[in-house]
Amino acid sequence: MKRAVRDFQVTGIVQGVGFRPFVHRTATSLRLDGWVANVDGHVQGTVAGVPDDVEEFARCLRSAPPPLARVRAVRMADAPTTSPTPGSGFEVRAGGPRRWPAVRPREIPPDAATCPACVTELFDPHDRRHRYPFVNCADCGPRATIIEDLPYDRVRTTMRRFPMCDGCAAEYADPGDRRFHAEPIACAACGPQLCWEDLRGEAALQAAVGAVQEGRIVAVKGLGGYQLVCDATADEAVVRLRLRKRRPGKAFAVMVRDLDAARCLARIGSTAREALTSPVRPVVLLTAGAVRLPTAVHPGTDRIGLFLPTTGLHHLLLAALDRPLVVTSGNTADEPIAVDDTIARQDLGGVADGFLGHDRPIRSRYDDSVVQVSGRTVVTVRRARGLAPAPLRLPRRASVPVAGAGAQLKHTFTLAEDGRAHLAAHTGDLANPATYEAFRSSYADLCALTGITPHVVAHDLHPGYLSTRWAHTTGRRRIPVQHHHAHLAACAAEHGLTRPFTGVAYDGLGLGDDGTLWGGEVMVADLVSYRRVGRFATAPLPGGDAAVRHPWRAALGHLYGAEPLGVPGPAGELTREFTERLDPVGATTVRAMIERGINCPRASSAGRLFDAVASLLGLVDSVSYEGEAAVALESAAGRIRVVALDRRLVRAGGLWVYDPVPTLTDLLARRAHGEPVPALAAAFHRTVAEVTAELVGRAVESGAPRTVCLAGGCFVNRRLLADVRRLLRAQGLHVLVGRAVPVGDGGISYGQAAVAAARLAAAGTSTTGVRERE
Repeated sequence: MKRAVRDFQVTGIVQGVGFRPFVHRTATSLRLDGWVANVDGHVQGTVAGVPDDVEEFARCLRSAPPPLARVRAVRMADAPTTSPTPGSGFEVRAGGPRRWPAVRPREIPPDAATCPACVTELFDPHDRRHRYPFVNCADCGPRATIIEDLPYDRVRTTMRRFPMCDGCAAEYADPGDRRFHAEPIACAACGPQLCWEDLRGEAALQAAVGAVQEGRIVAVKGLGGYQLVCDATADEAVVRLRLRKRRPGKAFAVMVRDLDAARCLARIGSTAREALTSPVRPVVLLTAGAVRLPTAVHPGTDRIGLFLPTTGLHHLLLAALDRPLVVTSGNTADEPIAVDDTIARQDLGGVADGFLGHDRPIRSRYDDSVVQVSGRTVVTVRRARGLAPAPLRLPRRASVPVAGAGAQLKHTFTLAEDGRAHLAAHTGDLANPATYEAFRSSYADLCALTGITPHVVAHDLHPGYLSTRWAHTTGRRRIPVQHHHAHLAACAAEHGLTRPFTGVAYDGLGLGDDGTLWGGEVMVADLVSYRRVGRFATAPLPGGDAAVRHPWRAALGHLYGAEPLGVPGPAGELTREFTERLDPVGATTVRAMIERGINCPRASSAGRLFDAVASLLGLVDSVSYEGEAAVALESAAGRIRVVALDRRLVRAGGLWVYDPVPTLTDLLARRAHGEPVPALAAAFHRTVAEVTAELVGRAVESGAPRTVCLAGGCFVNRRLLADVRRLLRAQGLHVLVGRAVPVGDGGISYGQAAVAAARLAAAGTSTTGVRERE
């Protein structure tokens, strides 16, 4: 009988996802001979047998991979003259000869939450992994957080410190076992162990459980870093955690045992349920239900961030405590999450009352991912554990490797090559020295793992951003990308758009190409260039960054320094209630600054307008985190449906401009007549949505594309996003919003990389033709 012999190569996320065992099962079921191995960052091997069976083998590799795998390409080629002996069978090898050219970039598997089969074993008294916190298999467990190098084999992970016992070695070598070649395989006899002071194993776990029951705060070593844990039902413990962590206002994430427990605390639809139970196990932002946790868990908002256990250790803690737990990043305000045991004890010693650690090192820092649901769409707010650093497609391939340096807040970076972009995990605020060093370290590590050596670095226009300054130190060719163009390009690139589109970018602040601050922008763009067709009117930000921290300053800026567009500001009797509750000295000083134009940069910012309205309505005058005022305004609006406030669009400088002066005047007038704050908050949201629809409608009437991309941090606001999408769709427009890529500044680096790749592709193979100025 004729015999076919083929070499094969599979690229994509095919290491650390059970792909070699899958190949082995497939080949064995077809009675094929040969071998498979992890080589560099992909899978390759040789297969021999009946030609039709070899073809079926190739088809299965493409169409039926394991759940966590992402196959990019399957290549088959005639094998050399040496071929497997007929009837020799199929084997998994530790390595093999490189018979294919190196493929870049190499793709890194994200961590995956404990699978149902492992959870069953965890609670089975007759299973040898009963109550073993580090239970895992080929379908779940740590991946990106333990990988030191590729190809992905145990010797190149932090598990190399734990030699397998006979039982684990037998499972690892058994093709019929789901731990066949599962590199993090371990058990209580040979694997990592918990520790609490001098206690080990189960005793350490029980000590931590007792501490939480007593209302204490425990630092728990998780997959990608330490987490701070306390009883979410104990108000005193939560308040104490806020004080120690220096996090006065931002909501804490809450981990619950299962879906039934989640349903007690929040409204959960089918899309949210799928997100909660996915292998990613993200924190899902939901509307709080009838059963309320202490106000200190999520102050100032009716939204609660819930997630389910991600590791065996989490399952054991939740089962023992049988209550919701605050599980938040193991850091203090603005610091990176702690990963090193010694540094964790130094940095968190004043926060935690005890440390539940273990002896498996964390190779890479990954905080928890955060998502929310808008309709049937899951929108990523923070891309981290479980999502990063899995690659995303770029619609235009650059001729050389590219890096996106990111923004300043909610920082990420991106590495891109050959049409694939690796959007790194959330870092934080680069103004913090430790966070900046964490970025530099993560950048070097991901370059090494992916094999990407960027020739070009794309960066923001703002010279003060530390990401921009870092780009200047790389010695690489630089491509500046305007902030809001990057926001919109991120949305467009994720959806594969290469043609022009209309874009709406609403956020706090970003430097415009005219040297002023933007933030309420309507553009016509593609991945290479853009032009501004609409904007919000400008207003001063008295004190610059101080106006961001203190929204009452932004409110005074809008009241007394609004861009003169032909309509006077609100009369004194309307502003009196607001101004009289302010500190008179501070208010007088700020008004003088506005009148004289001293340290009052002007901005066309949607985000700062939300801040101003929140302050005018008495919701928030000072914030402890970026976006706090907008969160309070959205929460106050709830689901109320009211008529919009007055609005006005004018033509100025060749652009359609939204003048918010009539809106604010109407807001204050309706408030003076006794309209409740929640109704006015809802009216403001409706007004911005209608303004957006009108600005886009004017642009489309003038020939702008009918595909609309929405981006920027303001669209984390679910109500605004839902209303804008509804109104734009009512005009027959095709509306896109980021899903896998964060809509806020966490997606900037991906957008920068997309723009740089498109410009390089447009300029040809040389980087010398790319313009250096936006």
